[in-house]
Amino acid sequence: MPAPRFLRDNAPWLCAGALLTFLSSFGQTFFISIFAGEIRSEFGLSHGEWGGIYTLGTGASAVLMVWAGGLTDRFRARALGTVILLMLMAACLFMALNHAVWLLPLVILALRFTGQGMTSHIAVVAMSRWFILTRGKALAIATLGFAIGEALLPLIFVSLMLIYDWRTLWVLSALIAALGVPVLLMLLRRERTPQSLASSDQAVGMGAQHWTRNQTLGHWLFWFMVPALLGPGAFNTAFFFHQVHFAEIKGMTHVEMVAMFPFYTLTGIGAMVLSGWALDRFGTARLIPYFQLPMVAAFIVFAYASGPVSMLLGFFFLGITTGANTTLPNAFWAEFFGTRHLGSIKAMAAAVMVLGSAIGPGITGLGIDLGMGIEAQYLIIAVYFIFASVMMFIGVSRAAPLLPRAA
Repeated sequence: MPAPRFLRDNAPWLCAGALLTFLSSFGQTFFISIFAGEIRSEFGLSHGEWGGIYTLGTGASAVLMVWAGGLTDRFRARALGTVILLMLMAACLFMALNHAVWLLPLVILALRFTGQGMTSHIAVVAMSRWFILTRGKALAIATLGFAIGEALLPLIFVSLMLIYDWRTLWVLSALIAALGVPVLLMLLRRERTPQSLASSDQAVGMGAQHWTRNQTLGHWLFWFMVPALLGPGAFNTAFFFHQVHFAEIKGMTHVEMVAMFPFYTLTGIGAMVLSGWALDRFGTARLIPYFQLPMVAAFIVFAYASGPVSMLLGFFFLGITTGANTTLPNAFWAEFFGTRHLGSIKAMAAAVMVLGSAIGPGITGLGIDLGMGIEAQYLIIAVYFIFASVMMFIGVSRAAPLLPRAA
């Protein structure tokens, strides 16, 4: 189907996906970390203590995702999305009004579960289930919300912090999340029938069967993918979590640092669109083993970067994997394990990813407190992504012959 016709015929559902992925920004690390300096100062926290709190709250949200993610197999995106957006609004207000350090893990839990976890989960599961032959295009377009949020919100909110108190900006975030509810209801007033309710439209996975979550967990391919699931969540998160500290090390102001984010986002959008097109043309199996290799280059560059040009080169490589990460892994689960139980399976994968995002800030923050510089840690992280890529290559190469011929 030509791209203009595809966009015209499917605009409401694609826009609903993009809206949800954009609003997930308020629970994403790149947004929360904007306020890291203010939070640490107000509550008297070291890098390690703040990282530990973030790890605790995010880890709890990963556990909760294992159960809650399966709700996408039972409820329509319209109803479930509305509830989660209202919860996201409440989580933003919780951050704005909280003055107790012991409540911070609960604040992070609320933001990470509703934002990073469920809001984005609903969007990508809906796209993966509603679209089969054009799944790559649908995921690429719907996940543009991630890129728009990364490009605009840090620069806007860091600039606003020069004028307004950081707590006021969390109230503004709550208002934006609340305004998303009527827009979502309008876009999905004529919702596509979930394929979980229409067996004739379901796509099968390996062995021409629909895999349950328990069967998926018992299959070796899932465990070969775990390092790749953990990696971006852990270390992309850690990079943005410590952005204030990293800017100081590189002799940059925070505003100068976030001013580079739009370039990173544009790179991610390009990689996202290209990976979506390539996914529909070549399939997931040929592409996914290699998509994290640019992360190796990114963290090596960041470790040695000494000026704006080298920093932009690092953001270029980081953006390539970030863009591809929004399409390839989400399509992988539908292609290899089928769509009937996709919500439950994807919830398990999302929980692993969220667990990674809990571990990354914690261990890197602890490393900083113990005297291991963030630049030295980035070299170790580069080696990790080599390991993850090798594991994906072995696992996917062994599993690809089990896919149905049509795939």
